[in-house]
Amino acid sequence: MCLAVPMEVKHIEGEVADVEIGGVRKQIRLDLMGDKPQVGEFVIIHAGFAIRVLNREEAMETIKIFQEGWNLELV
Repeated sequence: MCLAVPMEVKHIEGEVADVEIGGVRKQIRLDLMGDKPQVGEFVIIHAGFAIRVLNREEAMETIKIFQEGWNLELV
């Protein structure tokens, strides 16, 4: 099973972004995105790559579903 996770963009340098959710920070690649995200936006992450920008409402809804389904503390 594959899982794509929404994470907030904290910093961008070239094609690499630092993203975070629930205190977990990762570096991900932006190579697959035509329109690059901005710092503060949420992106869907899959296998180390951002694949789509989400608005804050979509991201929070998805995070809430994860929290309820797996009893997680993400935000």
